[in-house]
Amino acid sequence: MKLRFACPICDYPGRLDAPGVGEWQCPSCDHLIRLPADHAGHACAVCGNADLYKKKDFPHWLGMTILIVACLASVVTYWLRHQWWTWVILIGSAVFDGVLFLLVGDVSVCYRCGTQHRNLPAGTDHPPFELSIAERYRQERIRREQLQADKKTAG
Repeated sequence: MKLRFACPICDYPGRLDAPGVGEWQCPSCDHLIRLPADHAGHACAVCGNADLYKKKDFPHWLGMTILIVACLASVVTYWLRHQWWTWVILIGSAVFDGVLFLLVGDVSVCYRCGTQHRNLPAGTDHPPFELSIAERYRQERIRREQLQADKKTAG
């Protein structure tokens, strides 16, 4: 299993590629995170949260760039009155997107800490992204930050 996560103290990006690693120490702030040695993939390896969702393991910026280039190219060919080329570009980009969707694997992401879990053991299938669950964790994060800010101003 491969993990990508951010240090909970300083947001330094962390990465673990070897299974069975017991702990990770942040090189920036020296915070120590203890990871379970026998992680089954049903909960987050970093924070222990059971709410994970799956998404495609593909950079969103690249997908948007492909879409924008295809749209701009189709507008140019349509303006030049080459309708067939316009259709070839639009349908070709849709086919290319479909092929990428089939070829690219999934990654499971923790709602709470954002840890990305790759190469999970067989039998660990998580549901797709759910906005209501994400909003619940976003509100939890905001309340926690407000409490910390209140403690700093009071103390």
